[in-house]
Amino acid sequence: MTATGADREAAGPTTRGYWWWRRRRSVALDVGLASASALECALEGVVFAGDTGLPVPVGVLFGLVAGSVLLVRRRWPIAVVLVSIATTPAEMGFLMAVVGLYTLAASDVPRKITCVLTGMSLVGTFIVTYVRLRQSVTEGADFGPGDWYVPLVSLFMSLGLAAPPLLFGLYIGARRRLMESLRERADSLERELSLLADRAEERAEWARTEERTRIAREMHDVVAHRVSLMVVHAAALQAVAPKDPAKAVRNAALVGDMGRQALTELREMLGVLRSGDTVPAPPAPPGRVPLASVGRAAAAAAAAAVEDGPRLDEVESLVAQSREAGMTVELSVEGELRPYASQVEQTAYRVVQEALTNVHKHAAGAKTWVRLAHRGAEVAMQVENGPSDAGAADAGLPSGGNGLVGMRERVLGLGGVFVSGPTDAGGFRVSAVLPAEPSA
Repeated sequence: MTATGADREAAGPTTRGYWWWRRRRSVALDVGLASASALECALEGVVFAGDTGLPVPVGVLFGLVAGSVLLVRRRWPIAVVLVSIATTPAEMGFLMAVVGLYTLAASDVPRKITCVLTGMSLVGTFIVTYVRLRQSVTEGADFGPGDWYVPLVSLFMSLGLAAPPLLFGLYIGARRRLMESLRERADSLERELSLLADRAEERAEWARTEERTRIAREMHDVVAHRVSLMVVHAAALQAVAPKDPAKAVRNAALVGDMGRQALTELREMLGVLRSGDTVPAPPAPPGRVPLASVGRAAAAAAAAAVEDGPRLDEVESLVAQSREAGMTVELSVEGELRPYASQVEQTAYRVVQEALTNVHKHAAGAKTWVRLAHRGAEVAMQVENGPSDAGAADAGLPSGGNGLVGMRERVLGLGGVFVSGPTDAGGFRVSAVLPAEPSA
């Protein structure tokens, strides 16, 4: 696992409280290097004091101060390199020069400044080496190398002191920047995965809500119509039982048939819902929703419900049931009946069914007209009832106020048009137009 930026900041005392250092080992390393450099420069300061005629304590103190500059190499690498260049004529601070060049190359200092300072250090080392080596060759009478010897050896020594720390520092800096880039990408991917998980949760919740809404709508359409007819027949049975026993028997049989039909439709619907759980899904971790299983179950239940739903050719039997309940219904069909998409036929049937149910609930005894029109690329339906008879008894059916809402949702969901409202004659009209092929 890759540690993210949040994990690094949560590391506690290793990242804070040490000035410009991030870790304790960095403090220990810089203190150790500064101490070694100060000791080296102090020893070389003794030789420098002897060559220049200065008091030895002054040379040692100068060496200690110059070498201690290495302590701030992480904060001010340019200053360390400049001090090492300044002390090159005194032939001190070789450790400081090597570490300073490495730190400068590994830092975020612009490459132009790094090249300039490296060139200055290289030239300074070359000049001092050339002068000292020329003096040594001149003093050694027995050794007489060619003119190429002093420049070539000076060049090799200056390159040997400057090139390795520079190249190693460039490598470490590039590697450090690569690791930072990888950490940033890991953090970005972690945030994206978190966002995707949240969106998956939202989609799963949306799928559950949509499926609950669809099931509630189907249950309402099935139960409300059948129960409304059962209540109407039960009221008629109660009224005619003392006067016409034979008619009461027929009404009782109708009530029983409608109750069995309602139970059959409910049983089929529950069977469809159970069919979506036939494939067991692996257990999800707490707080997580298996979006794929939710989508599969919802899609399977919706597809099965649509395929097994009612059709437009069953509207005549639907109207006949309302007539048997005592409602005066006229059915007119324009155009030639042809097959439509399953969703279109089911929605058209449910609109007519719910409209007739509302007439049973709110306009008992009113004359009703059901009109179907099969047009080129659409099918239209209209259910209109006149004013309720003043002498008709109210069926006393409860209303949840969701019938019109459910019809509108169904029709608009398929890209159709839905209009409902009272008529000038005191009745109510429900009109809907559905495309032959539902929109996506």
